[in-house]
Amino acid sequence: MTAPSHDYADVDPEAALKYAVQRIEGGRAEVIEGVIEQAASHWDHEAATDAIRRQIAPRIWELGCVAGSGDIDLPGSSNWYTPDIAVVDEGLAKGGGALLPEQTLLVVEVASESNGDTDRTVKRRRYAEYGAPLYLLVDRQEKACTLFSEPGKLGYARVAGPHPFGTPIRLPEPFDLELDTGRF
Repeated sequence: MTAPSHDYADVDPEAALKYAVQRIEGGRAEVIEGVIEQAASHWDHEAATDAIRRQIAPRIWELGCVAGSGDIDLPGSSNWYTPDIAVVDEGLAKGGGALLPEQTLLVVEVASESNGDTDRTVKRRRYAEYGAPLYLLVDRQEKACTLFSEPGKLGYARVAGPHPFGTPIRLPEPFDLELDTGRF
């Protein structure tokens, strides 16, 4: 008896890769330029993320938004991100599934030794290309924060930083608040 043959010629590789990453057991996973990476968080990483969430929470509530680490799809590319924090309109969060970077108000990545270069270069470029209006990079290796804004196909036009930890970072409208970076 012979095994049935399958013709996978009509399978979309991007869709297959993104389907697979959503079904990985044991936690968060991302696709970074076509490579599946398991996202592991350590407590110092979580502490930095929590410090940001606590500071922006009152304003997020006022804006009718949600802050979480839901999936972000970059259609037409082999990328599927799960940022440390993404702020989105509450109505979008109820729809289920992945959102697009342009649907966020703010994306935050807390870089660590294992993913620092990806957060500093690849994700910064891709978030800009796909229209994420604000990208906050909390770089624990460099002990600095950088806020990127005014996205475009060639990157972010405006860069505030890097500012050493302890220097307040101003989040512009719609947040209009100052982040205390001393606890990162």
